[in-house]
Amino acid sequence: MNSTDARLAAALTRVAEVFRGMVAHPDEHNCACHWGTAEEIVLLKTPDVPLTPDLLYRTWSVGDWDDLASVFRRILPQLTVAMTNATRGHLPTLGALLRRTGWQQWPEQQSEAVTVFLNAWWAHTLQQSEPPTPARAVFVTCASATGTVTPWLDEWERQRHPIADHHLRRAAEVWITDLITDELPWQDADDREPELTAELNTWLSRHAPARLTARGAPVGLVHELRQLGTPIPARWDMERN
Repeated sequence: MNSTDARLAAALTRVAEVFRGMVAHPDEHNCACHWGTAEEIVLLKTPDVPLTPDLLYRTWSVGDWDDLASVFRRILPQLTVAMTNATRGHLPTLGALLRRTGWQQWPEQQSEAVTVFLNAWWAHTLQQSEPPTPARAVFVTCASATGTVTPWLDEWERQRHPIADHHLRRAAEVWITDLITDELPWQDADDREPELTAELNTWLSRHAPARLTARGAPVGLVHELRQLGTPIPARWDMERN
């Protein structure tokens, strides 16, 4: 077990400890026609009973609970483990729903456990050559859950090795079409897309070209990444020249 393995394992253990015994609000309910049965609602109000993978997915993905925070606190020990193992569903959506719970304003012990988990998961992902979930999706999930790209870019900057650079190239290849026109490659629930895009573009233009050139990335991709550091009109001038 390497250091990031141990760090992630400790973070998952901490989430399990902090959120042990949590239950959904006693009055919580949902529509039986599109969510599940009354018996399944009872499970959410019963502490520490494992949910089936399907029930876990339906619980986090619905998003229309009266008390979303209490529902997420109930499932977080099992959900965080599932997230590290490529849980069913669209992870960035999960990140956005997690942010909607207001977890950053939860009691310090709880918010700290979530923060430590997200940081450990991201650091661990960058160490894996074939993570269960693509690194770019983990990045977006963490950014969506926290409303910022800063700590996740900082970790990418710290991790300078072939595997992290491989993930950087794959993310750049997917994101560049949106970023080159100053569009965020994912939807931000708080309408902070221009701010997030600007920070992501600045970071990529400064850090990605040298790292990816050293790994043999295509010249065209490297050129486009450099263009991200200039305003759009100047980008088109660079393209013509």
